[in-house]
Amino acid sequence: MTQHLRIGWLYPELMNIYGDRGNIIVLANRLKWRKIGVEILELGLNFDDKKLNDCDMFLMGGAQDKQQVEVAKDLFKKQKRIKEIIEGGVPGLYICGAYQFLGKYYKDAQGTIIKGLEIFDLYTENPGENENRLIGNISLECSTLGSQLLGFENHGGRTYLGKDLKPLGKVIKGFGNNGEDDTEGSIYKNSFGTYLHGPILPKNPALTDYLIEKALEIKYKEKIKLEKLDDTMEEKARIAIAKRMGITI
Repeated sequence: MTQHLRIGWLYPELMNIYGDRGNIIVLANRLKWRKIGVEILELGLNFDDKKLNDCDMFLMGGAQDKQQVEVAKDLFKKQKRIKEIIEGGVPGLYICGAYQFLGKYYKDAQGTIIKGLEIFDLYTENPGENENRLIGNISLECSTLGSQLLGFENHGGRTYLGKDLKPLGKVIKGFGNNGEDDTEGSIYKNSFGTYLHGPILPKNPALTDYLIEKALEIKYKEKIKLEKLDDTMEEKARIAIAKRMGITI
């Protein structure tokens, strides 16, 4: 049986401000290199929520506040089904603005409250123009993967996790969720929220493969062990980035 994954890319026209398209490219290529079929479904504004049932994995990127308000209106029409999908363990990668949407609310720099989907136990507040944005290269230790993740963050919002929500990792260098508690991102079921741009997946093949494995296991209801790829170039890039940051990996 030929394996195949269908990836739902949520709001690619509006939620793709920091090169998050690169995550789709990497997922597709690492599947193709393993002779696993892949199809990308671009789900834009006002898409039929029945299409969510056709997807084995989801990806959603970041945007500016104006675009997030527009997307939020459409997302709430699909809130029930999206919650069912995430609770059911369908893997997903939700970056920056998408990550914030999964929480209870986002308060923008003008104090306007944008209600969240209330799937992740977190909230986000932007302290306003008098506070610095959290910008720069970032590294964190991810216990789920047993490795360090590298990326680039650029966000004004400060995200705070509920006591039972597991962070994606502990910050080694950088700011993370809020610049205060050394946490970055969060994990709920098989869904990952993070502020790592850059984009995140080309710099972190272990995370890419983890998402692929989980998606295949859920779809085919069996334990999956992916064929190992030659990641020599990726590791050289990771070492160079880490050296630039003054850390080792």
